[in-house]
Amino acid sequence: MTDFIDLNGAEQNFGDTDAQREVRQNDRDYVFHSWSAQAQINPLPVAKGEGVRFWDYDGTEYLDFSAQLVNLNLGHQHPGLVKAIQDQAGRLATIQPAMANDVRGELAKRIVEHSFEGARSVFFTNGGADANEYAVRMARHHTGRQKVLARYRSYHGSTATAITLTGEPRRWANGTPDAGVVHFFGPYPYRSEFHAETPEQETERALQHLEHTIQLEGPDTIAAIILESVTGTNGILVPTPGYLEGVRELCDRYGIVMICDEVMAGFGRTGEWFAFQAFGVTPDLVTFAKGVNSGYVPLGGVVISEPIHDTFADRPFPGGLTYSGHPLGAAAGVATFDIFEEEQILERVRDLGERVVGPRLRELAEKHPSIGEVRGKGLFWALELVLDRETREPLVPFNAAGAAAAPFNAVVAACKQAGLWPFAAGNRLQIAPPLIISEEDLVTGLDIIDEALNVADGYYTGK
Repeated sequence: MTDFIDLNGAEQNFGDTDAQREVRQNDRDYVFHSWSAQAQINPLPVAKGEGVRFWDYDGTEYLDFSAQLVNLNLGHQHPGLVKAIQDQAGRLATIQPAMANDVRGELAKRIVEHSFEGARSVFFTNGGADANEYAVRMARHHTGRQKVLARYRSYHGSTATAITLTGEPRRWANGTPDAGVVHFFGPYPYRSEFHAETPEQETERALQHLEHTIQLEGPDTIAAIILESVTGTNGILVPTPGYLEGVRELCDRYGIVMICDEVMAGFGRTGEWFAFQAFGVTPDLVTFAKGVNSGYVPLGGVVISEPIHDTFADRPFPGGLTYSGHPLGAAAGVATFDIFEEEQILERVRDLGERVVGPRLRELAEKHPSIGEVRGKGLFWALELVLDRETREPLVPFNAAGAAAAPFNAVVAACKQAGLWPFAAGNRLQIAPPLIISEEDLVTGLDIIDEALNVADGYYTGK
């Protein structure tokens, strides 16, 4: 039985097996879970979170190396975020979006000032999926065109247009809710679709492929190209040199809106406010969510360029949400900007990524033959696990399930048994802890991954 002290100083007992049993039973009886066969899952009852850790009701501690769903950038129960929400709730808990609100306006101002040159305004949403939905809607109304190009190996959300934009297996069972979406391949040097031998060659050929797609689909029919600035769940794919710049040039050439999806990569994850800022490009629309307030209250949005904003200066925008710019979420967002400055979050993310994570992961690649490639930026990294380095056969097949997924599941289980909750996707261990993580905790987590990789090495079949 384990005791914890909450932020208000009250002692809490989380070793209560009766409480755990009730939480688990209510979940199994009444909660319908995302992306799951309901009878095949057994969710972990979580009793408390603090900083970069959370605990179950037995007092088992987990180092959160996935920042939950890569949204908990400032960690569990950050006192600055909690206080901002408490203070706002005590003053004005909610107000409809048609009225002006101080924290909503202040947050919009700060986001615009920290995004891109020519940014004009922010439309707030409830999260990332509807941010992408609304960005596409804006692009279509602005251009008068209907098609949108999106990449394979991408995730943009699970609402109608967003799931159609998504370029991975979660889209398959949902059909084609939005018939105006066309997919194309982006750069992925390790598994190049273009038989490229260098990153520069990958860029050149990927851009040529994209331009051919534009030409064959009809430039005058295409409203937007949407892409994750740094691909998230589908591999932490950092753009090859010149790729984003090339996409920008193609968009300019053909009058297409460039949408950067920063839902996962934004707000410090790569060491920049927004990941695209490291690549010298200016998008037309930027979508965000997750790290804007670490998910403490649901919040997302679209940063809008002046030309697109002006499209709706004298004609109504046909869309809206009851909770657009909810004051509790916005208050936590404003506090996020303050905390980033006070705690020098961007600087420490860059430092830890360059000095600790990158070098240590490359050391692991020398030690463990099951690591095919290391890639990443800031506190956003991936270890791609393989059965054979020469053939690059993945540790488990694409979209593996059941027995076929067992090798990777064994690696993940080894992490959890050692007290680390990893970000696991496909055949990759992805490193995305809260941005407040200390160097000591970062090293501890990497040490656990080091040990778990011995399990992956046990499946290795190469020389």
